[in-house]
Amino acid sequence: MKRIAVLGAGGFIGGHLVARLKKQGHYVLGVDLKYPEYESTTADSFLLADLRDPKVVADIFSETFDEVYQLAADMGGAGYIFTGDHDADIMYNSAQINMNVAETLKNSSTRVFYSSSACIYPEENQVDAQNPNCSEASAFPANPDSEYGWEKLFSERLFLSYARNYGLDIRIARFHNIFGVLGTYKGGKEKAPAAIARKVAEAQDGDEIEVWGSGSQTRSFLYIDECLEGMERLMSSDFKEPLNIGSAEMISINDLTKMVIAISGKSLSIKNVDGPIGVNGRCSDNRLIASVLNWQPNYPLQIGMEHLYSWVKSEL
Repeated sequence: MKRIAVLGAGGFIGGHLVARLKKQGHYVLGVDLKYPEYESTTADSFLLADLRDPKVVADIFSETFDEVYQLAADMGGAGYIFTGDHDADIMYNSAQINMNVAETLKNSSTRVFYSSSACIYPEENQVDAQNPNCSEASAFPANPDSEYGWEKLFSERLFLSYARNYGLDIRIARFHNIFGVLGTYKGGKEKAPAAIARKVAEAQDGDEIEVWGSGSQTRSFLYIDECLEGMERLMSSDFKEPLNIGSAEMISINDLTKMVIAISGKSLSIKNVDGPIGVNGRCSDNRLIASVLNWQPNYPLQIGMEHLYSWVKSEL
């Protein structure tokens, strides 16, 4: 049994991670500003705490942990990240948390997982919606499309610097649009799969579903179960450079909407409207993960969206 701390345990990925670790028999401390929104936590202990405070972080790690998963961040979907209205909070809050964690654990033997993002990749490499370049080596010269991406890239380099200078045992994953049940589906921070599922579930036959942008922008979406599997495999490996964890199944946002409409069995149409969209194309490049972990995600998007739609419909 390992002693594991999950920072950001009140969030979507954190909540699922806590449940998985508990099923494996580990002792788990969850830490967040809030409890999980849709299901009670299964953590052995859950601390409501502000990780922006270095004293709080120091107190948490006055105890010894075998592993720490640093998922805590100020984030949300396109409606939160790409408007520019939250840039200062996103930069300050997330960077402060990561600096506190790195500084506190710098001389420990604890293995630390940091959740970065595909948003770190250069904007100019994602102009062609059908041929985005998101290989890990393409991150530099840097030009992320949002302050969220810039902060994630800074924090990657922060943790890698602490690894070089202090021996911090770090693992870094660049997540590509993780989705699934128990995630935010309303309120402004929801991401595309959950937002579309909600809109379709609320609609009546003959309604129009609003989709931001032209709908031709492309993404890949990774179901939560495979995200957790990738995290576990990375943490068990000796690979210490940033690694994509995402699906290679790319789809346009209009086609994703059509998929959800078909799942619902309703007769609906799409209305493309102005809205924040981010880059034109993004898809996980899985060549490196297949090489270093001898594994890559292959869970069909269709099945994941069926699960998500059913859950969101039951919530409404």
